[in-house]
Amino acid sequence: MPAPTGFPMGPVRLVEPFGAGGGPDLLARELAAWLAAAWGQAVVVENVPGEGSTAAPALVAQSPANGHTMLINTSAHAYIGAVSHDLPYHPLDDFTPVAPLTEQAYVFVTGPDSGMTTLHDLAAPAAARRAELTFASTGAGTASHMGAALLNLEAGVTAIHVLPAPGDSIVKVVAKVAAGVIDYLLSPIAIVKPYLEAGTLVALGVSTARRSPWLPDVPTVAEQGIDGYDFPIWYGAWVRAGTSSDIVLELGNSLSEAMTSSDLKGWCALHGVEQLRMTTDDFARFVTSEAERAGAIIRKGPSD
Repeated sequence: MPAPTGFPMGPVRLVEPFGAGGGPDLLARELAAWLAAAWGQAVVVENVPGEGSTAAPALVAQSPANGHTMLINTSAHAYIGAVSHDLPYHPLDDFTPVAPLTEQAYVFVTGPDSGMTTLHDLAAPAAARRAELTFASTGAGTASHMGAALLNLEAGVTAIHVLPAPGDSIVKVVAKVAAGVIDYLLSPIAIVKPYLEAGTLVALGVSTARRSPWLPDVPTVAEQGIDGYDFPIWYGAWVRAGTSSDIVLELGNSLSEAMTSSDLKGWCALHGVEQLRMTTDDFARFVTSEAERAGAIIRKGPSD
């Protein structure tokens, strides 16, 4: 049923920045189905990839502040300000955090011909050939970039960041690592699991404090001597700043109900992710702290 505020008054758009078939798109479609049934209004997913994952936030920042256009994004939304200073929006000031959604482990991978099987192997050649090591990402300021930058910083690895070519999907980036064109990558487990099973990629370490149930035999980064390393990738929802607090509260409550529903619990289990639980206020503080964390990583590390 619609909320006492009368929200929503019409169709709601869930805008995501990575394109059809990516993690945010898949989650947004599950949420859209649940919310449409709960609200009795159309809820549509709009894929707006491009501009290094900033086209979608830019669209939401320019939409009416009425809660009918919501951004579904990864932790990249909090990180992007650390590396991009000419955005057409401010990642914190122009948005109101609504709700946390999920978190998941990523995995560092390399090609089978790299000669590396653990993170110790990754650090060793870095000392000998410094600038020759390369790491891939899905774009500057994305989770795959920031997680790798943190590892490099903590492990003393010097490597060149290779940005994806225009139009390159995560699948194309993974293929370059598998072929040895780029040395290593921090990737969603679901994307690289088939490569790992086929032996065309090698897992070096999992990004979270706990091992992933999807890769139970792969040690964490922390287990390999990088004490305290814990870099889960999380998803959340935002609306344009200036949206009524009543609407933000209603959206947050609705998303929380959706995420605890049997449908979304099943989806999370199927995709190897966990629900990220915190209040809307706590999520807002969390987003700010993650933005500060990204800034510290970039300031301490080499420019790339």
